[in-house]
Amino acid sequence: MNARVSPVAVTGMGCISAAGVTLCENLATLEAGFRAPKPPVLFHTEKPFPVFMAAIPSLEEFFPLPDAKELIPCSRTVQLAAHAAAEALADAGLDLAELPHLRMGVCIGTSVGTAIEIYDYYAAQRSGKTPPLDAVHQYLVSNPAIALAQLLRLRGPAQTVDNACSSGADAIGFGAQWIRDGSCDVVLCGGADALAQVIYYGFSSLQLQSPEVCMPFDKNRKGLNLGEGAGIVVLESAERATGRARRGFVHGYGTCTDAWHLTAPHPEARGLIAALDQAFAQAGCSERDIAFINAHGTATRTNDAAESKFFQARFPQTPFIATKGCTGHTLGAAGGVEAVFTLAHLNRGRLPASPGFCEEDPELHIAPVSSPTTVLGSIAMSQSLAFGGNNSVLLLGKGG
Repeated sequence: MNARVSPVAVTGMGCISAAGVTLCENLATLEAGFRAPKPPVLFHTEKPFPVFMAAIPSLEEFFPLPDAKELIPCSRTVQLAAHAAAEALADAGLDLAELPHLRMGVCIGTSVGTAIEIYDYYAAQRSGKTPPLDAVHQYLVSNPAIALAQLLRLRGPAQTVDNACSSGADAIGFGAQWIRDGSCDVVLCGGADALAQVIYYGFSSLQLQSPEVCMPFDKNRKGLNLGEGAGIVVLESAERATGRARRGFVHGYGTCTDAWHLTAPHPEARGLIAALDQAFAQAGCSERDIAFINAHGTATRTNDAAESKFFQARFPQTPFIATKGCTGHTLGAAGGVEAVFTLAHLNRGRLPASPGFCEEDPELHIAPVSSPTTVLGSIAMSQSLAFGGNNSVLLLGKGG
């Protein structure tokens, strides 16, 4: 984990969230600073906190995949993952018919995944009813990694990572390792998560949801807005990627659990610092090489305070952006979605203003970019913090 490693090429990227059904649409929404959370519509609630819902178009029409009709019984999380994966594969220029013949793996991060998307079935069972088994059948075919591997007829390893809100970043870190150790020549990896009723009420019970649109790092922030989506990348070995367009590189990955609190990061960001040092050792770089940072930026009091202390200690002059003001907190998908955003901003050489940030908090002593900012450099960092005290860092390089 601590030895320097070779960078892994990113050859394709895909993204779907409330900000858009493609990466291009997501970036345009971020540039415009457009924010449109709504009350949840997938389930009834007497506490209508605003959430960021994704509009999932017909996959067969938008990005044809072999036997896409097989997704019909799958969960919303799998549909989100498949949509972003299809865009990433098209972006990489991979022939879908050739995928079964490649040494290709799938690694998808999610939070609680599909197990709680069938809440109505559980509720009916507990009330003594005998509901139809359709929901159970949906659950049995909705492991995100396995569902994608079966859909694409892949023969390589398939792993679903469930590490709360760092899962998407972890999946990319694991995928890069599969390339480096020779387990795969191509890996489809990232994160996907759909909004679910149990999650909604869980965050409500923790008093972490904002009654208004969220404001990461802002003085007047009141909590997070939940969201849903998927961010997927295609990773390839250096040999396969030679002579082809590359969207970027995975230079380093680090992860550490600080074991401080079930739902809050260590106030001194100790776990995040340890994860950063691991990633730096892999990438062979240091703080001075980082052009900008994509912060986790949930808009909760404890998360933003911990990240701010981390930035003051290690990156006092490095610009950073928080993007959840446009997407909401997509939980297990966040690390994948934000890794894709990080690479896109790095390649463009420009950061948009952080959506939702208006007024600097004097207690934080640091603030995200509040206007379009030029990016100088070729390496950026995306960080993800998770319940259970986990902290994960990706160091991503500019394409070329």
